[in-house]
Amino acid sequence: MKFIDEAKIYIKAGNGGRGCVSFRREKFVPRGGPDGGDGGHGGDVVITASVSKRTLLDLKFRQHYVARHGGDGEGSKRTGKDSENVEISVPVGTVIRDAETKELLADLKMDGASFVAAKGGMGGRGNARFATATRQAPRFAQPGIEGEERWITLELKLLADVGIVGLPNVGKSTLISRISAARPKIADYPFTTLIPNLGVVQFGDHDSFVVADIPGLIEGAHEGMGMGIRFLRHVERTSVLLHVIDISSEESRGAWHDYELINRELAFFSPEMLSKAQIVAIGKIDLPVTESSLKKEIDMFAQKGIKVFPFSAVTGKGVPELVREMILLISRSGRVKESQQETGD
Repeated sequence: MKFIDEAKIYIKAGNGGRGCVSFRREKFVPRGGPDGGDGGHGGDVVITASVSKRTLLDLKFRQHYVARHGGDGEGSKRTGKDSENVEISVPVGTVIRDAETKELLADLKMDGASFVAAKGGMGGRGNARFATATRQAPRFAQPGIEGEERWITLELKLLADVGIVGLPNVGKSTLISRISAARPKIADYPFTTLIPNLGVVQFGDHDSFVVADIPGLIEGAHEGMGMGIRFLRHVERTSVLLHVIDISSEESRGAWHDYELINRELAFFSPEMLSKAQIVAIGKIDLPVTESSLKKEIDMFAQKGIKVFPFSAVTGKGVPELVREMILLISRSGRVKESQQETGD
């Protein structure tokens, strides 16, 4: 399935039905009086979050959603039929904005959460509603109220506790496949990860947390270089960011350089990203070239007061300690109970 995380659609709720102008006409019933019924309500356009949805792909193929108008009122005080709502299903984590004003309309963070994006018009009142002691034969009724219409944008932001960030091909996907059941594409070339991947990490007997792996960042990503920075929206909700750094390649300019580079790109996306708890992890320690320079890199971070977690996603060395640190920082944010900081991964 193609991963689509942005869409722009037009929505139009139904108009209310017209009220009816009618007078009772029956044999042997003199002066029957007005009996025009009210119009029915126009249908709403309702957007609902569902865990069964993973992408906004459907909204790319169908961009117009129009609800039916309410039925017109009829004689004998018969009310017009209310129209059914138009239901649009989106993934959990979808943000809805007005396309013109950019106003935030709704943030659907939970399964089943819904938002009436365009409200249908009320039906007009029939002439029976306007009869009074001094106006016994009103010959007018109300038209239905028009339903709301607008263009809206939908933006998917994945819900995860930990976001994995780093340069391309540093081992982010290998790590998420090691600690969870996620199976992202893994290959020995840059930008293997083209879409975000989610993995659920189990710890203890019943508890878990969610990790998100996004495409790699490069210097100048905020200017459109590489895959850009738009995928950072998928780690915007996380409470912890995990820097995965690879110092084994010939192109590496050092772990501290890579760490600062990634943080600069995060800041260009949103300065608030730097306020999140961060973990620094140097991977591929099973390789001799990494092992030979690891101590020097760890010491450099230590001088800045930052602890480094070396690990190998291939052998599993250092992975349990890294997962425990994730749990600790998540617990401090209130996502999981601190008393349950244990993992068998």
